[in-house]
Amino acid sequence: MRVLSVDLGTSNTVAVLSAHGRPPRVVEVDGSATMPSAVFAAEDGAIIVGRDAERRARLDPSRFEPNPKRRVDESTLLLGDNVITVTDAMAAVLHRVAEETARQLGGAQPDEVRLTHPAQWGTVRRNVLLSAARLAGFNCNLVLVPEPVAAAAHFTSFPDRTLSTGQALAVYDLGAGTFDCAIVGATQNGFAVLAEDGLADLGGLDVDQALLEHVGRQVSNKDPQRWQRLLRPETTGDRRAQRALREDVRAAKEALSRHPQTEVPMPEPFEDVLVTRAELEALVRPSMLRSVELLASVLRSNGMGPQHLAGIYLVGGSSRLPLVASLIGEQLRIVPTTLDQPETAVALGAHHVSRDGAAMWTQDFRTNPPSAPVGIPYAGQPQTGYREPDTIRTHPVVAPPHYPQPTAKPDSRRNLLIGLGAVAAVAVLVAIVAIVLRTTGTANVPSAAECQQPGTRDAKGFTACLRNLAGDVPEHSNCAPGWQRIMPGLRELDGTVVSCSIGNPNEGTQIIYTQLDSQEAAQQRADLLLNFNGVTSDQVEADWSGNGLSGTYRAVTSSTFGTLVFTVDDRPLVGMVLKPNDDQQLDPNKMADDFEDTIQPGTA
Repeated sequence: MRVLSVDLGTSNTVAVLSAHGRPPRVVEVDGSATMPSAVFAAEDGAIIVGRDAERRARLDPSRFEPNPKRRVDESTLLLGDNVITVTDAMAAVLHRVAEETARQLGGAQPDEVRLTHPAQWGTVRRNVLLSAARLAGFNCNLVLVPEPVAAAAHFTSFPDRTLSTGQALAVYDLGAGTFDCAIVGATQNGFAVLAEDGLADLGGLDVDQALLEHVGRQVSNKDPQRWQRLLRPETTGDRRAQRALREDVRAAKEALSRHPQTEVPMPEPFEDVLVTRAELEALVRPSMLRSVELLASVLRSNGMGPQHLAGIYLVGGSSRLPLVASLIGEQLRIVPTTLDQPETAVALGAHHVSRDGAAMWTQDFRTNPPSAPVGIPYAGQPQTGYREPDTIRTHPVVAPPHYPQPTAKPDSRRNLLIGLGAVAAVAVLVAIVAIVLRTTGTANVPSAAECQQPGTRDAKGFTACLRNLAGDVPEHSNCAPGWQRIMPGLRELDGTVVSCSIGNPNEGTQIIYTQLDSQEAAQQRADLLLNFNGVTSDQVEADWSGNGLSGTYRAVTSSTFGTLVFTVDDRPLVGMVLKPNDDQQLDPNKMADDFEDTIQPGTA
């Protein structure tokens, strides 16, 4: 079993591989354990990544994006005169990892790829990541692992760092782009994220900016106009100078984690600037204190105190700042733990996450907070032994490569099909999220012949045929032409498409209506949409009718979401329903009941 874990971070990407029975090891790309997540759009349209991208950026910084993950909510990136999707940018980074992994495996592909993501990421963001992985060439099983779960798994992989059932671990994750904190508990069924929160405006990049501004205050008075050109470059030469300066500032920040002082090289006409650790800590102390206070707030809001924690685990490269551990000790009276390199902890931990299980969230600890665990490392107290843990399992989402098509539908209205696998959707389809359908009335039903033609679209992108299928859904949801409401940056597929969101666009029910040019194309699209769901053992299949239309629907569920896809017997129309499964209450029968009761076209 060849398993690859990838932590696509804001600034750096880390990959870990285990194969041929050997223990997990970091995949070195271009000779380093961390690969910059940067991308550079070449004039010929090629996307260059990693250190090669950073080198090319010195020639033309306008074509460079150092942190594509930070722009995950945007549809496209303008790099020079090239427009690329965020999905393609992330796919290019993952493709470089895929290339190096295949080289080290002698041309073979991994059997499974585990992708870590922030716990706060909703359905849309997670599926940008899945889509990027497919576009990168990973056509094997894809497993999504929440970063705090992976961090907890890494923590417990050390013999003297265990979590018994009922214990909880706080994960303090200070990366380049964001700060995230989470409380992860060990239950009888596995690890679970009990609570999480974060700060989108705090990360290593913000520390770099604070240090840059500090340096500017020391030198800008010598040539204010030149300094402004560095901050707001207008020429290629200015952009090169700014890029070099930012790299030197970042290197100085990292050096101050190891040394009490260092120098920042400055471009002419400015002199080099000596900075000390004390100066840096004074600059960022208010921001770091916000992060520690947020962690304390998450604990309080869930009825937990430091005495309920088995420890606080530091991950993310920016957690190396000595000030972080100092503030945590001062505010929470716990000495935080760092094991190995904090940059690689999440990717390594994903390898210790078991594939079986059901959920990343639980309510158990909210109503029954854990008792004080054995061996809490309080500030000023020696660490004692830890109890051996019960079996710990976690519950990622899996999107495997094969999904056999269901057998012919029997005469019964609904048939529960047991033991079906799942087909990985084609590269671009892994990014697609979902559809809810509700229609009312049967008047003015377009004919089957009319639905074979594209038709005129209204302001929301509906043709008469799609409007007949949607019914009153457009009246109580947000709808727009194309895929963008569901999946920003997705490459458009053929057909007339309208996407809608009911509730929170990242977490609520997502909707896609599609009109194609033939029944055969509609059936193929329906099969592929259903296959997006991932591993499932059950499937429900039944007939539906309403609004002068009739057809068949199929429903499946996984530990992350439920999917229901339905077609029309005599029209090339396809609908897909995706509902988040955060509470782990969805199953195919419930998806079918919800569809028939409230979503099915013609439902009042």
